[in-house]
Amino acid sequence: MKEAEAGPIENHREREEKGVIVYPVYSRRSGGLSIGVNLFVDKKKCNFNCPYCEVFDFKNKSVFSLLDLKEQLLYAFQKAEETGVSVKDVCFSGNGEPTLSPYFIQALNLVIDIRKTLNSSAKIVVITNGTGFLNRSVFMEIKDVSANVELFDVWVKIDAGCEDWYKKMNNSNVEYRDLISGVKLFAELRPFTIQTMHCAYKGEAPPQDEIQNWINLVCGLVKTGNARKIQIYGKARSSPQDPLCEPLPLESLQARAALLKDALKKQGSQTPALVYE
Repeated sequence: MKEAEAGPIENHREREEKGVIVYPVYSRRSGGLSIGVNLFVDKKKCNFNCPYCEVFDFKNKSVFSLLDLKEQLLYAFQKAEETGVSVKDVCFSGNGEPTLSPYFIQALNLVIDIRKTLNSSAKIVVITNGTGFLNRSVFMEIKDVSANVELFDVWVKIDAGCEDWYKKMNNSNVEYRDLISGVKLFAELRPFTIQTMHCAYKGEAPPQDEIQNWINLVCGLVKTGNARKIQIYGKARSSPQDPLCEPLPLESLQARAALLKDALKKQGSQTPALVYE
């Protein structure tokens, strides 16, 4: 068994090269120590190819196992307790789209059981690009867990308000209309958080019509009453496709957040927690 990383990872290439399943990281969006769960230890696996993604293509001989996940997660919690650091969340992310893993459902339930055993107040988070909602078994699992497990959240990536920008930002073979239909179906049923990357593509910021389309989409999702938070974040780490995507000034994120806030106010929706960074 490979042990979890003892300290928070600063260089995420370490996670790839070492085949780490469980890795502590200081997360700006979690607001402290997050324990990451990586279901792809031997290679990157994702049905998106986002040009801002920090995960490099790699291959090694590591093998994922649920037993290693359990032992590494217990070790990570132990180390956090020894150092007096509070664990904010246990987060499924890692080297790809977690819902693509054949172990995803088992791993999620294992993490739920471990948290219960430890009597921990750490939230469980699944960061997803939303394509898992097109898989009935995954959809039902996340829906049921969301209904029955406290301190659980789904962070759904919504980078684009139209197909053209979706092709640039996410570069996926999954049809945009199918993806959005799946996200909308889940949003009607269970609470969720929206994550949106705001960055330049080939030197150009998102055009105003794209931002307006995104605002319309988000406003529709907020109308369900299930949107907990909206995270608009910028590119903060290097990626293998640099310089295709580049960071934009904080003022650009603030302006986008302000436009959304105004639109939500006009439609009479209570604005969920809105974060831009």
